[in-house]
Amino acid sequence: MSETTELGLETMDAVYGPGFSATMPKESNPMLQDTIDHLFGEIWSRPGLSIRDRRLLVIGATAALGRADLIEIQVRGALTNGELTPGELREAVLQLHYYVGWGNGTQVNNGVEAAIAAYENETTTTNHEEIDS
Repeated sequence: MSETTELGLETMDAVYGPGFSATMPKESNPMLQDTIDHLFGEIWSRPGLSIRDRRLLVIGATAALGRADLIEIQVRGALTNGELTPGELREAVLQLHYYVGWGNGTQVNNGVEAAIAAYENETTTTNHEEIDS
């Protein structure tokens, strides 16, 4: 494994939470390898912006596409890493509604709320498991 690939996988874990890189398919292809090596190993890992700052930019760009599924991935990473609170994310939804159009903003809201619900469910389940142990 190249140093760039190792850095890319480490950065994926830093962006989306510990163990995320382990979910990558075992069978690689050019798109996946370029995502790991270039996007995460060379772009997300650059020192010029924090992961939080990069994430906010990605959320804004993705909001313009109206992709609730991609918003959800970014929001789950932000919640997992403690970069943004549910309140801050909901405020971002309101801000974005006026810049990306109401239809796209609605999709952003759907992705944010799905991620918050999943995160809160996981957090509640984990806390109950710790108490039961």
